[in-house]
Amino acid sequence: MRSILTLWLFLVPFCIINLGINIFVVTGNYISHQKSALLHLRNNLVFNPSMSEKLVHWNQSHDFCQWSGVTCDNKAHVIALDLSEESISGGLDNSSSLFNLQFLQNLNLAYNEFDSEVPSELHRLKNLRYLNLSNAGFKGQIPNEISYLRKLVFLDLSTSLHTTKLEETNKAKFLQNLTEIKELYLDGVKMSVKGKEWGQALSSLQNLQIVSMSSCFLLGPIDSSLVKLQSLSVLRLNNNNFSSSVPETFGGLTNLTTLHLRNCNLIGMFPKQIFQISNLQALDLSDNQNLQGSLPYFQHNVFLRSLNLSRTCFSGQLPTSIHNLRMVSSLDLSNSKFHGRLPNSISELTSLVHLDLSFNNFTGSLPFFNMSKNLSYLSINNNSLEGEVPSFYFKGLENLIFIDLGRNFLNGSVPSSLFTLPSLRGLSLSHNKFEGLLDEFPNASSSPLEFLDISGIIYKGIFLGLSFISKN
Repeated sequence: MRSILTLWLFLVPFCIINLGINIFVVTGNYISHQKSALLHLRNNLVFNPSMSEKLVHWNQSHDFCQWSGVTCDNKAHVIALDLSEESISGGLDNSSSLFNLQFLQNLNLAYNEFDSEVPSELHRLKNLRYLNLSNAGFKGQIPNEISYLRKLVFLDLSTSLHTTKLEETNKAKFLQNLTEIKELYLDGVKMSVKGKEWGQALSSLQNLQIVSMSSCFLLGPIDSSLVKLQSLSVLRLNNNNFSSSVPETFGGLTNLTTLHLRNCNLIGMFPKQIFQISNLQALDLSDNQNLQGSLPYFQHNVFLRSLNLSRTCFSGQLPTSIHNLRMVSSLDLSNSKFHGRLPNSISELTSLVHLDLSFNNFTGSLPFFNMSKNLSYLSINNNSLEGEVPSFYFKGLENLIFIDLGRNFLNGSVPSSLFTLPSLRGLSLSHNKFEGLLDEFPNASSSPLEFLDISGIIYKGIFLGLSFISKN
C-alpha cells in the first residue's frame, strides 16, 4: 500500500507537467492557426492597397493581435475583426478562412464592394454578437443560415442599392430565431411581406431596442402587436407602402425616442397619444399626403428635438403651448393645412435651428425670433402674414443663412438688419408690399448675400420683376 502511494505521488506532478505541456502546445497551435487564417484571408481578398488602412499593413513580422482591424482577448483569441471601408472587391466564398475564427464575436465588413452573395457559412461563427454587412456590395438572397446565429445582439444587413432580398425564405422564422437581438437594420432589403407577418415576427423579439426597416417593400397594415416591444426606442419604417393608419396602441411605447414613418402612404387620423410619449425626441411623418391630425397641447416635460409633418393633411392652429417644445431644433410643418395666427409663444423656442412653415394659411403678424440665436433656416413663404417688420427684427440672429418671407402681405420698409447678418446667403422677399429697397441701404454691397429674390414687389408704383440677383 505504501509503495502504491509513493508511486502515485511520483506520477501526479509528472502528469501535471505533461498536461501543462499539452495545453501549451494546443494553445500555441491555435494561435498559429489564427494567424494563418488571417493571412490566408488577406491573400484571398481583392482590395486596393492605396485605399486600404488595415489589410495593407498585415504581415508575418508583427503580432497579429496588433494588426489594424484585429482585436484579441487576453488569451490571443481573435474576437473582433473590422474590415469596413477597405475597398474590398470580388467575392467572399464559403471556403474562406474567415470562418475558422471560432472565437469571433464582432465582424464588420461594411462599405466594401464584395459583389457576391452573403456566404451561408457565416453560421459557423457561432459566437458572433455583432454582424455588420451594411452596404458591403453583397447581392442576392440573404441565407437563412444567418438566423442560426442566436447570440446576435446587433445585425446590420442594410443596403442603399436594394441588392439583397429576403424573399425566398420564411421571413417570420428568420426574425424569430434572433431571440437576443437588440439592434436590427434591414434598410433596403427587399422583403415584400404583409404587415401581420413582419409585425408579429418582430413583436416576439422582446429585447429589441432599435428597428430600422426603411425601403423594404413592406406592406400594411401596421400591426398593433408591435406595442409588445416595450424596450423599443427607435422605429424607422420610411418609404414603405402601408396604406393604413398608425395604431393608437403606439402611444404605449413609452421608451420610444425616434419614430420615422416618412412616405408610407399612411391614412386616417394620427393618434395624439404618440405626441405625449415622454421620451419622444424625433417624429417624422412627412410625405403622407392622406394622413390627418392636429397638434396637441404640449406638456412641460416634452423632449422633442425634431418634428416633421411636411406634406401631410395635418391641420388646425398651432397651440400656444408650442413654447413647451424648448428642445426642438428642427420644426417643419410646410405644405400642410395649418391656419390661424402664429402664436407669439413660438418666439420662445430658443433651440430652433430650422423652421419651415411655408405653404400653409397662417395669418397675423410675423412673430419675433430674437431668442432663437441658433436659427439658420427660416421659411414662411406662401402664407397670409401681414403688417410691418421692424428694422431691428433680425438683429442678433447671426447664424441665419436662408430667409424666405415671399408670397405674404408684409408691408413697410425692408428691415435694415437683414444686411448686417454675417452668415446670410439667400433672401426672398418676393410678392409682398415692402417699400424702400436695396438702393436705400449703403451696406447692401458688402452683404454676403449670394442671391436675392425681390420679384413681384410693387415699389413706388413700379412693378419689380427682379428674381434671384446673383453676386456671382
